[in-house]
Amino acid sequence: STAAWPQAWPSKPVRILNPFPAGGGTDTFVRPYAIRMGQVMGQQFIVENQGGAGGTVGARNAARATGDGYTLFSGAVHHTIAESFYPNRGYVLEKDFAPITQLASVPNVIVVHPRHPFKTLSELVTYAKANPGTLNFGSAGPGTSHHLGGELFGNLTGTKLTHVPYQGAGPMMLGLVSGVVDMAFDGMGTSANQIKGGKLRPLAIAISKRSPVLPDVPTTAEDRKSTRLNSSH
Repeated sequence: STAAWPQAWPSKPVRILNPFPAGGGTDTFVRPYAIRMGQVMGQQFIVENQGGAGGTVGARNAARATGDGYTLFSGAVHHTIAESFYPNRGYVLEKDFAPITQLASVPNVIVVHPRHPFKTLSELVTYAKANPGTLNFGSAGPGTSHHLGGELFGNLTGTKLTHVPYQGAGPMMLGLVSGVVDMAFDGMGTSANQIKGGKLRPLAIAISKRSPVLPDVPTTAEDRKSTRLNSSH
């Protein structure tokens, strides 16, 4: 008999399954990662987008893939929420996936379409209270952090906003910059370039200290007195 030596990994292209449509926040981080991994490892790392149901369709397909190291999964905070929001998702996050690394930690930013006059959270809350249900907010789908952020904001401020779900942050962003939706509680990975390009107006970032990416944008903690938000949220 002859000795069988293990093959070096990767010996063929590696698929990275992104469970959201192209153009969203996850794409912002996973595509540069795929390029760099290809350069370092000498094999192609191919990003495949499979959106739907708040990221659970792609997650289910990734969980069912052969566990040979050639299918990677790029998850997001939405997937920890989905554990309780989608009872029939077809996988268990802690059981069916082995964590490798964290690519990014991204705060949410409250953004509005520039046609609105709001310059601060206080102005937004004042208008929303005077006109309940008039303003809508987009999300990447039911149960995503965008959705729950909007619902939490409404509860904390005593306002009523109408939820408009999309099949991912990329499609949601198209709706936002075109004015189909009024605002969003979006991840900075999706919104930062639109803000810098003047297509969106940021009102606040949901972190305790200002971001070096958008240093002129206040935090929700800075406006907590007038909006009834606090830094723990």
